Amino acid sequence: MTSTQEFAEGIDDLPYNVFAKACPSRGTLEHVTGRWGGLALGALYEGSLRFNELRRRVDGVSEKMLSQTLHALERDGLVHREAQPTNPPRVDYELTPLGRDVAQRLLALIHFVEGSMDEVLAARERYDSARA
Repeated sequence: MTSTQEFAEGIDDLPYNVFAKACPSRGTLEHVTGRWGGLALGALYEGSLRFNELRRRVDGVSEKMLSQTLHALERDGLVHREAQPTNPPRVDYELTPLGRDVAQRLLALIHFVEGSMDEVLAARERYDSARA
């Protein structure tokens, strides 16, 4: 049996199916792989960060989008938010154990993509040249 067949059979054994329209796993996958979710999870893998530290680390994300992303990841049990009763208030974000597992897998993909960018950029150039 090939590893692809084993993987496919493992999927059939799961109680959830992300390919089914009504499956709740689809929403979590969207939160994890969306534009900002993966970057937030990857940044938090390095350790606990305050909101503005995280915003600086995830360059280009707006305050509103980061806040929405963190709320979704917190609801999914991937991020823990801890508000300190200080003046001014201090809020720290860190990964839960589940969030660490997800972030570790995402970082493997991120590193693969970063390592493949020369090939990707060459492919884009070939594509654009063929379409010009």
